[in-house]
Amino acid sequence: MADDETRPLVAVTGPYTRLRTAWWATRFMLALQGVRAVYLTARSPFPTEPIHGIIIGGGNDIEPEHFGENKHPDRPYDPERDIFEMTMIRRAMEDNIPMLGICRGAQLINVVFGGSLHMDIRHRRQRTTNRNAVRPIKWVTLEPASRLHQHVRQTRIKVNSLHRQAIDQLGSGLTIIGRDDDDFVQAVEGNFGFLLGVQWHPEYLPYMASQRRLFQLFADAVRGSGRAMVLQEATSP
Repeated sequence: MADDETRPLVAVTGPYTRLRTAWWATRFMLALQGVRAVYLTARSPFPTEPIHGIIIGGGNDIEPEHFGENKHPDRPYDPERDIFEMTMIRRAMEDNIPMLGICRGAQLINVVFGGSLHMDIRHRRQRTTNRNAVRPIKWVTLEPASRLHQHVRQTRIKVNSLHRQAIDQLGSGLTIIGRDDDDFVQAVEGNFGFLLGVQWHPEYLPYMASQRRLFQLFADAVRGSGRAMVLQEATSP
């Protein structure tokens, strides 16, 4: 494995909490691909060196005001994180560095691109379970022409499910590349550079070859892009 100085650095965003299970799982999956990672929150300092890719992680529901809906009184929101990550997504787009959105991260990318979300899909499901599970419990069909399909080398992959919001209207510049058996969007790609969003949590599935290949696809894009983003002058939330 390459020395730390020569390995690319990826920023992984998430909530400002003590329990950071998704971060440690994501860091492990990146390490398997020879990539370093740094955790960023709305309250953390920026790294002192450039980053070569960004992962927008999972978490609480996105505030509906960002896509023209009203707040639900019983939902936990994190407005500070929403603004911070939306700023990071726009910066990554401007600097054209590879970006991966996981669950909430994929939804937020869609919102930044002008799309909208289903606030709760549970009552709409007929063929997939409403039960949340870290282990794989539902199937996603991938578009054959997508980079993800070509890299994981499977048309149907089994994934976990930890969400109630989902992409509704697709944002400009995005293409749907995966749907579940209820036809809800499960994966999108950008029509420029490298941008991938998945509705499931691949970081919790290191024992599955398809999910390791997903991170390999992202890591290869990070190494091959030749792009970097300096965050010291990034706009604060």
